[in-house]
Amino acid sequence: MDYIQLGSRLRKERLKHNFTQERLAEKIDVSHAYIGQIERGERSLTLETLIKLANQLEVTADELLHESLKMNEGHFIHKIIHLVQERPIDEQQMALNMLEVMFAHLDQMNSISKDTIKDPMAVNS
Repeated sequence: MDYIQLGSRLRKERLKHNFTQERLAEKIDVSHAYIGQIERGERSLTLETLIKLANQLEVTADELLHESLKMNEGHFIHKIIHLVQERPIDEQQMALNMLEVMFAHLDQMNSISKDTIKDPMAVNS
């Protein structure tokens, strides 16, 4: 577990909510010194404290633990949905258009790479 990265993410989320360490500690019933130690990566935390922090900061535990989690296909789909779902419909459409263009480009690049492997001279012709 990367406690320094966890602490850094925690601090970033705390500041996004304009919480001081003292205020956040008060909300989850721990000492502000403990919050500071977690943010600096000096202390580990219990699952209960992690969930309290995530709930208070309105993030998921996996967002706080991002660097420590092994990513799989489902996680990426969840992340994309999370990024898009709170955006206005016009921004959602723009994101979809960008993904379609990006994937078309990747498909084209993959096709060129496969053709090059089959016939290395094809690229030079």
